[in-house]
Amino acid sequence: MNLPTPETEVCRTQAGKKKSAPLPAVCLGVVMPVFNEAAMVDEILRRVLEQPCVQEVVIVNDASTDGTSETLALWSARDARVRIVSHPINQGKGATIRTGLATISAPVVIIQDADLEYDPAEYERLLEPIRRDEADVVYGSRFARRERPPTAWWHHWGIGLLTWVTNTLTGLKLTDEATCYKVFRREVIDRLKLEEDRFGFCPEVTVKVSKLNVRLREIPIRYHPRTCKEGKKIRLSDGFEALWCLVKYSWFK
Repeated sequence: MNLPTPETEVCRTQAGKKKSAPLPAVCLGVVMPVFNEAAMVDEILRRVLEQPCVQEVVIVNDASTDGTSETLALWSARDARVRIVSHPINQGKGATIRTGLATISAPVVIIQDADLEYDPAEYERLLEPIRRDEADVVYGSRFARRERPPTAWWHHWGIGLLTWVTNTLTGLKLTDEATCYKVFRREVIDRLKLEEDRFGFCPEVTVKVSKLNVRLREIPIRYHPRTCKEGKKIRLSDGFEALWCLVKYSWFK
């Protein structure tokens, strides 16, 4: 399987694309789905809000029951950039992301998990291809770096399989389809009709982006995985669901 080198284009560039307007220094909207992350949400919010490019943070609390809601209320009162939206019943990661995308207004949007696996210090690097008007969508790849991230073999193999299937079905040349760090120009995300409620968001959005005439690039990022005991919520069954979503949105929708 041929993989792109770091910071490479992974889909065809638009022919004759009209030049986009320059982005302001503060331009990034962060959509953060949250469910029972009381142990980590305070620290990840601190790191997110430290980034100079962050314009707003929309946190969608998916009916947390562990004290997360109280921590979020403190942040909402402390920083005007923070906006909390709450689901009365748990609906799943994809549903929370849809709620956040419908709420946020910044010209560029990133998805941020409410844990410490991904580092918000990467935001400016991920924004750079969009600032240079060389990309409309940027994925942060955990596997485009020379060193392998410290993940279990089965996790590495599973993501590799999902990525290979994605590339086979879409014609992309990704190294990490399942990354959390997906960055979109506002006008791109507004063109997508998203449907998946759970972890099917990643394969669904990737397939649907591949059908648009937009520029997609990957940037290598750092990754600090956590275990299920530490709160990681994705399971083997979610991998099978992701495979089905890839087929469903590639062939039947």
